Amino acid sequence: MSDATVSWAQEGAVATITLNRPDRLNAWTDELADELRSLLRRAGSNADVRAVLLTGAGRAFSAGADLKAGFEAADDGMPDIRRELDERYHPVITAIRRLDKPVVAAVNGPAVGIGASLALACDLVAMAESAFISLAFVEIGLAPDGGSTLLVPAAVGKARAFQMALLAERVPAHTALEWGLVNFVHPDDRLLAEARALAERLASGPTRAYAAAKRALNEALFAQLDRQLRLEADLQHELARSDDFQEGVRAFIEKRPPVFKGR
Repeated sequence: MSDATVSWAQEGAVATITLNRPDRLNAWTDELADELRSLLRRAGSNADVRAVLLTGAGRAFSAGADLKAGFEAADDGMPDIRRELDERYHPVITAIRRLDKPVVAAVNGPAVGIGASLALACDLVAMAESAFISLAFVEIGLAPDGGSTLLVPAAVGKARAFQMALLAERVPAHTALEWGLVNFVHPDDRLLAEARALAERLASGPTRAYAAAKRALNEALFAQLDRQLRLEADLQHELARSDDFQEGVRAFIEKRPPVFKGR
């Protein structure tokens, strides 16, 4: 197992999985998605692991997809975002939701795009005071994915879900706590210690009861997760063929405001 983009550390019954591309703000590549999914499977199959802590190296949790890495082309020559989501990104989200062990996110910095979806897919979320969450998808002409169109409204309701999805505003840590997006906010220098203490508390608890509670809550809140992920993938595939998406990516890479024309 390469730890070039994701690392694994186990201490006692807690497995810590760390996104490890700090020079790129832990932006997702195919390799990162594949390694992350593999490590989540490892956590699920290891009887010695009773809780998982997920965080990012450096100053970000995850800045989302690495647009500079690009996308493989579909048969029409355009980006095959549906395949990327179906085969790499979305299986990570479902792996977290279906893992029969508690998953704690320690959001140590910006959680943007699919990085936000990843954090919100976890069972309990702790944030550093300086961190923020943003569904920044519309800034490159895309719609939210990673299950965020289900995860976010379940947490914050209709008004704030539309605000996050359409305006792509940064939601600071204390606002995220007030809105119900996250569970805890800690000073930056205390985040990892506090999140680890929480994971250790869960690891020493009634594992089967936690698994049953997670399964029941999944059924109550996220029974339509697979359907929503398919819809998100279909919508992104269509949007990837729009002029606005092409302009959004160019503008991002060129570090300038995009000029969208609605086509």
